[in-house]
This record gives sequence, structure tokens and C-alpha cells, in this order.
Amino acid sequence: MRRTLFALGTLTLAVVWLGPLPELASGRFSAHMTMHMGVVAVAAPLLALALAGGPFDPARRRPALFSAIPASILELVVVWSWHAPVLHHTARTSVAGLAAEQGTFLLSGLLVWISAFGGESGRAGGRAAAGVVALLLTSMHMTLLGALIALSSRPLYVHAAAHHTPQSMLEEQHLGGAIMLVVGGVAYLAGGLWLSARLLNHRPIVEPRGLG
Repeated sequence: MRRTLFALGTLTLAVVWLGPLPELASGRFSAHMTMHMGVVAVAAPLLALALAGGPFDPARRRPALFSAIPASILELVVVWSWHAPVLHHTARTSVAGLAAEQGTFLLSGLLVWISAFGGESGRAGGRAAAGVVALLLTSMHMTLLGALIALSSRPLYVHAAAHHTPQSMLEEQHLGGAIMLVVGGVAYLAGGLWLSARLLNHRPIVEPRGLG
């Protein structure tokens, strides 16, 4: 199963980075957002679940470096920063900018998912609880950002292909925001709910004490 998950995660990255999406992303906001979601909401969880609990799990070797809630805050900063118009323009118009954006997306996504699901099994309770909070926090901020982009009444990223009309740019922006809202929000929400179920299933049952 670990090998299958790792292969699927690697295949996802290959499709996102080596397929037609990078070329399309320079002119289509929805293609750029599809790349983003493919990295953080599909490839990152698959790769993290392939590593979590295994011999190559970095959260087992360096648990102090993989704290779920700080990792989620870091990802919030990364995601919102790259969606600021100036940095977004850099990623859309420069190969180096796109590589930096996609790399930080992958690293921050892996950090969140491994922090939530990895670590020693004997200490899974506290880590899982923090992981639930981290994944739900990430789901909320991605849903919020996606909604802001999808519901905006004007184009926020006017640098997209110059031959686009303002109306078509706005439609592309709305589609991209919807992709983020649905894929990003749902993926992290599903991860948080799954982790919650695991936490509840492994909670020890406390027997009631007798009355003396």
C-alpha cells in the first residue's frame, strides 16, 4: 500500500509539472489553480500517507520539527502570499517564479500532512488531535481564499494573457476560485475528519469506578 500511494503521488506530480498545465497556466488562471491543488491536495497527502508511520517517516526521526499546527500556519502564509497579485504575477510569467511557487507549495503541503499523520504510534493521540486542528484550519483558510477569488466582482490578476477580455479573465478567475474552494477545502476537511475518526476509534475506554 505504501508503494502504491507513493507511486500515485509521484505520478500526480509528473502529470502536474510535466504535462500541459505549466504552459496553459501562463494564460489560464484555472490551469494554474489546478496545478496548485494537484500539488497540495492530491500529491502531498498521497506522499505523506506513504511515508507516515514507516521507516522513512521524518516525523518519527525529528518530531520537534513536525508540529501540525505551526505547519498549518506556515502553509497559510505560503498559500496566501503566492496569491498576492505581485507574487502570483511572478509565478505566472517566470519559470524560476513558478518553480519556487510549486516547490514551496509541495514542501508546506507535505509538512502539514506528515505532521498530522506521521510520528510514533505510541504518541499518536496528541499528534492526531493537533493534526485534526491543523487540517481543519487549512480547510477553512483555503475555502475562504477560494471564495474570495470566486466571488470577486473584478479581475484580481489582470496580467493573464493579454488577448483575454476582462469578462473572460473574470470567468477564469471564478473557475479557479471554485477549484480551490472545492478541491482544497474538501481534501483537507476529509483528512481532518478521517483523522478524527481514527482518534476516536483508538480512544481508551475509561471504566466507571465503583461506589466504594
